[in-house]
Amino acid sequence: MTDPILRRPTRGLKAVLRDGVRRGAERVDAATPDHRDRAVDALRAVAVLGVVLGHWLVTALVADGRTLRTASPLQHLPWLAPVSWLFQTLAVFFLVGGHVATRSYASARARGVPYRHWLRGRLARLFGPVVAVLTLWTVVTVALLLSGAEYATVRTLAKLALSPLWFLLVFAVLTAATPLLARLHPLWPLAVVLHVDLLRFGLGAPAWLGWLNLAAGWLVPYALGAAWTRGELERRRPAWILLLGGTAATAVLVALAGYPASMVGVPGAEVSNLNPPTLAAVTFGLAQCGLALLLRERLRGAMRRPVAWAAVALVNLSAMTVFLWHQTALMATTATGLLAGRLPGLHTVPDDLGWVAARLAWLPVLALALAVCRAAFRSWERGGGRGERSRVVRAHRPAADRGSAEGARHV
Repeated sequence: MTDPILRRPTRGLKAVLRDGVRRGAERVDAATPDHRDRAVDALRAVAVLGVVLGHWLVTALVADGRTLRTASPLQHLPWLAPVSWLFQTLAVFFLVGGHVATRSYASARARGVPYRHWLRGRLARLFGPVVAVLTLWTVVTVALLLSGAEYATVRTLAKLALSPLWFLLVFAVLTAATPLLARLHPLWPLAVVLHVDLLRFGLGAPAWLGWLNLAAGWLVPYALGAAWTRGELERRRPAWILLLGGTAATAVLVALAGYPASMVGVPGAEVSNLNPPTLAAVTFGLAQCGLALLLRERLRGAMRRPVAWAAVALVNLSAMTVFLWHQTALMATTATGLLAGRLPGLHTVPDDLGWVAARLAWLPVLALALAVCRAAFRSWERGGGRGERSRVVRAHRPAADRGSAEGARHV
């Protein structure tokens, strides 16, 4: 029989760790101004983590001899399409981005900060981590080609690693155009998406025309964010209209107009809802934005809990690093796993529920790999990592106290 005394240090260690986490969370909570809208940070964290989990669940790297190729369980199990409805959260990110950018620009104007200074501050935070990603993957790509790796494999890996950059380019363009978009009604870009899809799918216009939707499609939630800043979405009625109207429109487009049910791209599919965005993706985003707006009060209440708020603050501190490196974490885990042979959920064809169960089991390992990437590259996001904690908890100071770098804290 084990002596109870021998178990005391174990229980004591757990208690010390638990108390340490709680005290750290309470310090972060205490350092956060009461007027900070924590729901904004919570929505950003949900959007980033949704994209990460979505990619990890629907992206497979199948080992075929010496070649790695991308595949998706949605190719073989199309009835899993609702999974993409849960994790395709880019519209929420653009909603929050539009809200924060327009509010930041209005504050900068009120303080007499020149547009170029405001924009430089915002884009520095946005593109700082990109330098590290491009540098590493340039080196990796050259090394793989010189080592004799299959060109198809190298192309697959590089394309997957750099795929998040398209999002940053679109976001940067919309950010730069914020002064012009601050009063734009979301119906205008929505009308552009509608007419582009009518031309593409109804009148046989060239497929390249769809790329107009890359800007117009994501401008819809961005403009909604600006409307939020103007106070036009504070009541619950507009949020309900967005949620119910967006849901109904998406259902009609998928059921009757032939749009794909999946809200992410599926390898080999004739039409992708995301690349470029279709009308169905935009109406689905409207529904997501409506739900996000409806959840604001609940999120504000949940974020009063110190541990929950500290977790959200941690994600926001490294939002771009997490977003840019999550695909690298997936590929690093997949490549390392090859040393042990073809492993279920990593290197096998995602054509049954066994693969899904195996991939779910790999998620903690992927999260650990991403944590390593975050630890290695987070300093690129915050200019060398100085003052990270203070910036994330003090970004909503009153306008009279904020400096011109305020915009860079809200990407």
